[in-house]
Amino acid sequence: MCVTFHALRFTAVIPMTEINIVPVGSVDRNILEYLSAALSETIGARCVVSSITVDPSDAFNATRHQYNSTQILSKLLEAGRRNGGKLLGVADVDLFIPVLTFVFGEAQLDNQAALTSVHRLRQRFYGLPEDERLFFERCEKESLHELGHAFGLLHCREWECVMHSSNSIEQVDLKKSVFCDSCAAMLASNGSSR
Repeated sequence: MCVTFHALRFTAVIPMTEINIVPVGSVDRNILEYLSAALSETIGARCVVSSITVDPSDAFNATRHQYNSTQILSKLLEAGRRNGGKLLGVADVDLFIPVLTFVFGEAQLDNQAALTSVHRLRQRFYGLPEDERLFFERCEKESLHELGHAFGLLHCREWECVMHSSNSIEQVDLKKSVFCDSCAAMLASNGSSR
């Protein structure tokens, strides 16, 4: 079976959707600006860096030395509910959910909020020299992945699709920054029904 991948431009399909990129704690503004431009181009929605911020400190788990992503997601939704559109929280802290060692992000399926963390996307986390291009590419992939969930997409079996599940940084690197044809069609369908 041949599966093709391509960047999507959904401006005509989901013209009313706006994605508010919300800093969670202290996040480098360059990451937020990059995501605003890259995500706008890939999914065709208007992306803006929000003026609101979310403080993740209440979600810190001292035993794990990590932050509970579900708690941050709730705070994100509460802080940005009045903005409408989708919310993408971007954090620079290590995230977890109780049943997993870590997560790159979390989203409400077919709902308003998504959260991604850049903490484990840096090469230095793995003891390797920094690679800015690779870092920004990883940020884009994981943000697209979580937003895909917010638009109602499930994990994809195609390993190159941005919606493929990533349990390691190697799996993030194997994915492309685009949706496979099947996920693209579902995203267009879900986006046009909003």
